[in-house]
Amino acid sequence: MLNSEGFDQAVLTIITGLPFAAALILILWPGRNSTHWKYFSVLVAVVTMGLSLYVLLQYDHGFRLDAEKYQFVKDWEWLPSMGISFHVGVDGISAVMIFMTGIIYIAAMLMTWSTEKRVRDYLVLLHILVGGVFGTFTAVNLFFLFFFYEVAVLPMFILIAFWGSTSENLKVYLSLWKTNFRRTKEYGAMKLVIFLVGGSIAVWIAILALFIESGADSFDLISLQQNGYSEAFQRFFFPLTMFGFGLLAGLWPLHTWSPDGHVAAPTSVSMLHAGVLMKLGAYGIIRVGVELMPDGAHDWALVLIILGTINIIYGALAAMSQRDLKYMIGYSSVSHMGYVLVGIGTLSTIGMTGAVLQMFAHGVMTALLFAIVGYIYEKSHTRAYAAEGEPDAGSVNMLRGLAKVMPMGAFIFAIAGLASLGLPGLSGFVAELLVFIGLFQTYPWAGVLAIVGAAITAVYILRLMAMVFFGTPDTRWESLPDIAIPHRITGVILVATMITIGITPFYFLDLIDSGVGMISAVSG
Repeated sequence: MLNSEGFDQAVLTIITGLPFAAALILILWPGRNSTHWKYFSVLVAVVTMGLSLYVLLQYDHGFRLDAEKYQFVKDWEWLPSMGISFHVGVDGISAVMIFMTGIIYIAAMLMTWSTEKRVRDYLVLLHILVGGVFGTFTAVNLFFLFFFYEVAVLPMFILIAFWGSTSENLKVYLSLWKTNFRRTKEYGAMKLVIFLVGGSIAVWIAILALFIESGADSFDLISLQQNGYSEAFQRFFFPLTMFGFGLLAGLWPLHTWSPDGHVAAPTSVSMLHAGVLMKLGAYGIIRVGVELMPDGAHDWALVLIILGTINIIYGALAAMSQRDLKYMIGYSSVSHMGYVLVGIGTLSTIGMTGAVLQMFAHGVMTALLFAIVGYIYEKSHTRAYAAEGEPDAGSVNMLRGLAKVMPMGAFIFAIAGLASLGLPGLSGFVAELLVFIGLFQTYPWAGVLAIVGAAITAVYILRLMAMVFFGTPDTRWESLPDIAIPHRITGVILVATMITIGITPFYFLDLIDSGVGMISAVSG
């Protein structure tokens, strides 16, 4: 039996291994009772989240420059001659990201309850995806960080191409013109993979260059950081990490795969895609880019700030022009990830702390939005909406006045929407405030534009809620049922998380600051 110290050393391996073990058990599970598979998957997610909560609560916030950076450390040699070991550990940043993943893991598994097509295969791929995410956040060895990063991304192709949906001739209204177009699920899946594989190539080149240039005999982050790199090397290779990882984070102009991927993906995959996977990209920029190449980060910070600011404004304007709920949330995610990117670009403790908290806040909020939209689409077979007076506003496939028939769904969507626009008392406000302060301390012009982006966000979120939920009730939707039990449980979990962080953010800020402070001390 493990003692407390032994358990602490093993807990990260258990967290990473549980989803993979669940996938293997499902593959070997006899019989065809899909309900048992779903209960089992939710149970695994609950246990994993409980372990991630243990890591969060037991993490020592005490921050000293001479202290060990990572906690809950375990190191198994794998290929010592090549400097590759299964070395896991967490700092304040990754501890928060692991907890966020644990929460969304439960929510995503609850959303599989309505899945009926090849349920076993679907659940297996979801578990593998989540296992890759946990592995990325816990890996201290760059080889395994990249390995798990790829494991997390690759199942997306099959999940979207096989279980996704196709937008049939959806009319999308832009500011000056409208067009009819068709985006198949195969198109969304293939576009996602092509883009992300391109980003992975850039990341792998950078990792190999870091290993070779360091002269170290290990891929471990600690060893690589201690060896250091010349300013010329950092200036050349930092953009490979910035654009390679940034591609997954939705960095403009490499973001176009993301909205199409969101729209084509089934609900639980959209939740993991926006809620967790996009955060891997931002995490990679911090962990590999800024941490190992601080001089390169300084040289390229302005570029990251400019592109991230475009993310904010462009994503918000694009979201406001959409008439498909999923496309709206997809472009909204691009905009919100802009706050993460500019926060990282400040290279200040307060800005980067805000960026990490924004990763958490956006992950929880957008997962909830996709859960409710997925339910609406499942029951109404449409995601289209339009304001009264707009072309086709009276079309049979337009959503209006849903609050009358699904009050609980409307309430939960409204809370997530208000968190998205940064309402005080919810998680989004604290995160954006810190990013704004960091920007005004470093690049005031970007701070002004970021606030403009927040104002645009408020416009399209409130406009959406007015159109879809609080518009004139439509008799066509009188038979729609309110959200089901799994969605209600998901709503309670995610809303409680948003309110807790919004009202008492201090614990999370302390935790994040303990990790960011280490990086800022090196890059500052």
